[in-house]
Amino acid sequence: MQESGEDYLETILLLKMRQGYVRAIDVANEMEYSKASISRAVKILKEQGLIYLDDNRMINFTEVGRKKAEEIYHRHRLITDYLHEVLGVSEDTAAKDACRIEHVISAETIEKITQAVEKKKFDKAE
Repeated sequence: MQESGEDYLETILLLKMRQGYVRAIDVANEMEYSKASISRAVKILKEQGLIYLDDNRMINFTEVGRKKAEEIYHRHRLITDYLHEVLGVSEDTAAKDACRIEHVISAETIEKITQAVEKKKFDKAE
């Protein structure tokens, strides 16, 4: 999956968590993209079996799509936490950098970051 597709899935997930429903216009407004760009993205994500539109034209995840979106969001949060809590990067910068890093990072590096974040949280608890 390309970076833009991952960004769309993550945005749909965040909107769904925040407001309980997602329309194409919500995604366009959130991402500051044109309605035409969102329509193309929705079409592609539907063709990939990741989302579907219900009778009210609300965007919903397929089981595979939800799992993929949750994985992307988990990577984003993990990298943000690592940059902020372990390295001391400001939260805003950490979130912006995580957005770019999450698309290219290896599973091995994610595992090491997970260990570092968990260790930092454990050390704080002591």
